[in-house]
Amino acid sequence: MKAQSLSVVVPNQRCINDCAFCVSKMSVNTYKNQMDDNLPFFDLYVKDYLKRLEFAQRNGCNTIMLTGDSEPQQNRKFLTYFGLFMQMMRNPFDWIEMQTTGALLDQNYLRFLRNHVGVNVISLSVSSFDNERNMEIIGCPDGVEINLPELCREIKRYDFTLRLSLNLSKSFGRYGPQMIFRKCKELGADQVTLRVLYADSSETEQGRWVKENAMPTQWVQQIAEYVMENGNPLGRLPYGALKMSLHGLSVVLDDDCMGKRDCTAEENTEENYKYLILRPDCKLYSAWDDPASLIF
Repeated sequence: MKAQSLSVVVPNQRCINDCAFCVSKMSVNTYKNQMDDNLPFFDLYVKDYLKRLEFAQRNGCNTIMLTGDSEPQQNRKFLTYFGLFMQMMRNPFDWIEMQTTGALLDQNYLRFLRNHVGVNVISLSVSSFDNERNMEIIGCPDGVEINLPELCREIKRYDFTLRLSLNLSKSFGRYGPQMIFRKCKELGADQVTLRVLYADSSETEQGRWVKENAMPTQWVQQIAEYVMENGNPLGRLPYGALKMSLHGLSVVLDDDCMGKRDCTAEENTEENYKYLILRPDCKLYSAWDDPASLIF
């Protein structure tokens, strides 16, 4: 079995944000949280958790993405334990990323992520370059503000690699392809991922929002053509996406955020996954929206 990366779901009861396009709200979360130090068998589940981390590593995962159905930084206690898990492993992961909108992140929290948790890449989910519109789409709660330029400066000040993960809604339609990447450079990005918004076939509020507000296919195609015409190939990721060098940025177009792209016939000769998912029930899965994808 081979896997490209490991997505670690940070447990939280609910997300502080209310993203208009949130994929996790299109399905029901039925996974029990065993990573609770108030449970009587917490020590046993810690061993199970470490076993899954090491299994994923032995099967090709060299990258961890801290993510989930909420903002990872909502659960600082878990992240504290996670940092300790890395110290407990025989061969800890060197490459640790965190996917976030940036809510609640300040200087002290960034220092904690860098020094204790071991995060070295922050993938910042951005839905608009306009602060107010970005927070509106994200659904930030009262009292929480995300100032993109200031946040990006702080991320770079602590020497994280900054990836801007642009959720391609119509909000970016006011910018041409060249201006989109110019804005990313101004924010200090090292990497840019262009995420085509995903909606399943169910009639959810989030799915309807995506259908009404996702960037039209022809606009996405214009951006892709600009990247291909003006960039240079850096390599192809294991599941087909091309990584390009453009204006000093590493750029990837991700049109398969749920990992649905079919493997080739050659890849199907053995189990190959875009990523594995370690959930708070201390078990590994291969798909976000299907409990039957349980590995062990």
